[in-house]
Amino acid sequence: MEVTGTVEALLSGKGRDVYGVSPDSTVFDAIEQLADRNIGALLVMEDGRLIGVFSERDYTRKVALAGRNSRETRVREIITGRIVSVEPSTPVPECMRLMIENRVRHLPVLDGEQVVGVVSIGDLVNFIMNAQAATIEQLHSYISGGYPG
Repeated sequence: MEVTGTVEALLSGKGRDVYGVSPDSTVFDAIEQLADRNIGALLVMEDGRLIGVFSERDYTRKVALAGRNSRETRVREIITGRIVSVEPSTPVPECMRLMIENRVRHLPVLDGEQVVGVVSIGDLVNFIMNAQAATIEQLHSYISGGYPG
């Protein structure tokens, strides 16, 4: 069963909230924001421009396991400069492919250089499950004779 839909459709349903952090913030402050918002990643923004993504995974691997101090380490010290992002017109299956190939769990959504949302692996799974449930319901309705056509 092929799922169709774009990031734009996904964002329309889930919302376009974007949470960010300055590269000069401490890792502790970033982790605190993740916990307060119950999210897994923050966009790292400098002068209104996306320069990276900070995630729980970054903290565990590059701070906690490395024996660094989260109150002294700056976000800019542990993020990578490589950003995997998508556009609003990107198909949902393409987002899944990008996440799997790049081993990331969050994709910033850019319209040009402007950040217009963030898509997580959970968002994609939820979107796909809802699309499949809708298709099953339509097929069930068709088979039982209730489908207009």
